[in-house]
Amino acid sequence: MTDIPKPRRVTRRAEHGARSAARLAAVQALYQAEVTSLPAKRLIREFVEHRLGEAIDGEEVVEADPDLFAEIVEGTLSRQDEIDTLLASALMAGWPVDRLQSILRALLRAATWELLARPDVPARVVMTEYIDIAHAFFAEQEPRFANGVLDTLAHRLRTAELPAGRAS
Repeated sequence: MTDIPKPRRVTRRAEHGARSAARLAAVQALYQAEVTSLPAKRLIREFVEHRLGEAIDGEEVVEADPDLFAEIVEGTLSRQDEIDTLLASALMAGWPVDRLQSILRALLRAATWELLARPDVPARVVMTEYIDIAHAFFAEQEPRFANGVLDTLAHRLRTAELPAGRAS
């Protein structure tokens, strides 16, 4: 298996919920998918068998919800072109999606998929969860960047849920 970026710290939410842990693992799996080009089903199987619930910095992580993990990975990979188009529209002009760091790109793709495909999950929950994951991997600059992109997309994709006038 490929070396997958590990969070530099366990996130507060990942310590408390199987759904948060599933999102974190999905970001890591999407990174691996990009690096290895493994088919989604094989990647999901390998993660469920070998990585979900893996210790980080000697701390046991809450067992991830395997169904949510698989749904995020499969859904994101199956709609990646659509997601990348949406991401590109939220980035500064001339800044292509492929210029983003791989783990940040995986994070933004997973979050965008949830905004698109999971209307049962409030947009603010999606944003908070993925920004928390960004803090687990990065210092302040990347989480702020992720927050700006996700805020823009959430206001565009969830107009009935979020106040008007924020999205560009």
